[in-house]
Amino acid sequence: MSTAAVAAAAMAALTASQAPGIDLRPTGDDDGGGARGGGIPRDDTPGDDSYYTELPPLESPQPEEQQEQPEDAPAESGIPATVLAAYKKAERSVSGSDPGCGLPWELLAAIGKVESGQARGGKVDADGTTLEPILGPVLNGDGFARITDTDSGVYDGDTTYDRAVGPMQFIPSTWATWGADGNGDGRRDPNNIYDAALAAGEYLCAGDRNLALKGDLDAAVLSYNDSRAYLNTVLAWLEFYRNGVHEVPDGEGVPPSGPVGDSDRQDRRDPARDRRNGGNDTGGAGDREQEGGKEPGATDDTPDDPATPTSPTPTPTKPTPTPSQPTPGPVVPDRVQRLGDAEIAATAGTDFAGPLTVRVTTAGGAPVPGARVRFTVAGDTGARFGSGVREATVTTGTNGTATAPALHAGLRLGSFTVRAAVVGTELAPAEYRAMVRPAPADTLTRTSGTPLEATTGTAFADRVEVTATHQGRAAVCAVVTAELRAADGTALEPGQGPYFTDAAGQRVHRLTGLTTGEAGRLRLPELHAGGQGGAYELVLTPSDGDPLIVELTVREPAATPTPSPSPEPTGTSTGTPTGTPTGTPTGTSSGG
Repeated sequence: MSTAAVAAAAMAALTASQAPGIDLRPTGDDDGGGARGGGIPRDDTPGDDSYYTELPPLESPQPEEQQEQPEDAPAESGIPATVLAAYKKAERSVSGSDPGCGLPWELLAAIGKVESGQARGGKVDADGTTLEPILGPVLNGDGFARITDTDSGVYDGDTTYDRAVGPMQFIPSTWATWGADGNGDGRRDPNNIYDAALAAGEYLCAGDRNLALKGDLDAAVLSYNDSRAYLNTVLAWLEFYRNGVHEVPDGEGVPPSGPVGDSDRQDRRDPARDRRNGGNDTGGAGDREQEGGKEPGATDDTPDDPATPTSPTPTPTKPTPTPSQPTPGPVVPDRVQRLGDAEIAATAGTDFAGPLTVRVTTAGGAPVPGARVRFTVAGDTGARFGSGVREATVTTGTNGTATAPALHAGLRLGSFTVRAAVVGTELAPAEYRAMVRPAPADTLTRTSGTPLEATTGTAFADRVEVTATHQGRAAVCAVVTAELRAADGTALEPGQGPYFTDAAGQRVHRLTGLTTGEAGRLRLPELHAGGQGGAYELVLTPSDGDPLIVELTVREPAATPTPSPSPEPTGTSTGTPTGTPTGTPTGTSSGG
């Protein structure tokens, strides 16, 4: 018998199925899984605590991740293409919304392995949805928690009791809180590996966990299934996958095998496989018997009872819930309260100082752990969270608080609102009024030394450009005022001298509210020379320093030479004179 099989059987003997929300262990029996990282309520675990206890092979894959299967790589290091893509996509998404968690996709792969055997070897369609339902045991109180139907059978097909569903095994009531849209199709489907992987990632990062820390990593896994044996199994696969994986086609992954929880052995079956094996589920007790494993609690020296017929399949031993220990009721959020000042401000191009934190409480004022709070930037602003998103979803910790990722002010001045709302509720959100202020600037420097000269009636050929700095560093979004005046410092009358045009097309001598860009640079609008020649000044004033004076010269156009008149002709005219002759006419008129 293989070493892996012996290890798997030994692990199975350590594992006891337990109901989320009900501690089925005898008093004083601590399996080490009591820490529910981030204070997640025991009735809010994703699944039903049943899982596949198969351990990874002792032979690890190649140290570096492979895209194609190397000849000597164990088959167990192969992960179906779509399933692997979903895990990696979930890691990228969570790193943007909760960068402090440090979620590794290999952890999702490890949990996906023990929960469903990587969606039963990658039996998913091109969109990542399972080809047939993956269901956990009926949660009717027989060996597991009693959870009456919460989804009208939409996900699990059971209108009486709930069952864990999908490749990451979410109970419908838990999915209602943690469900996510990992593939961007506008739906939240627990049977879709992209949606389920993102939801599992956000669940594991609940509160302020940092999965790079051993304590937080253990707490996260235990919050998924409060069992030390489950933790050890997941961590074994996590280490195995970290040593390298290779991608295999969908449907060609290693199918789930090895022992599972007793109730799960009855209910999480592949009907097609059952028919092929004459109704014997080889993934359950049959495998355990063939590998020489024992049922939980069995010993090698248990005597055979000759009066009792033997059966190839041992009868499952199911724990019985303690009647005196009721399932705790749900913790219902009633209020989301802003912590800290209602008004926050930051200089453009910087981060807002101090965290944006809210607390979610019940009607009685008790903290609500595990609540999903969505922080949203609303308004005309360039402010963004973390990696450049307007929305970030954070899960409350044990004290009911959730803190948004760092908020970057952006380069757009003005006010906006940040809202924090509890996902899945109609509670009034908590709000912050935020203001982005201009950066201070103490020095302005012109980027060009070219003299500024123009002729009346034209525009200056060079646009004025300056750089603003504050204590030697570029001043982003610094406010600058530009004013035109005569060279002697006197103000210009309307219609006199150079001018700018405002948004309405009017001639103005003064511009206010000019702001520098990302590198602290400012390029002024086009400058017109006007109709009067002479010497002028452009005065540029920063918010916190001395003005910069730029000399302007406006020249009159050169005078056009006037042509000389043509000279009068000389000499005596020989033509016949015109006009009336003078003198005494000759001849006398005779009469008589």
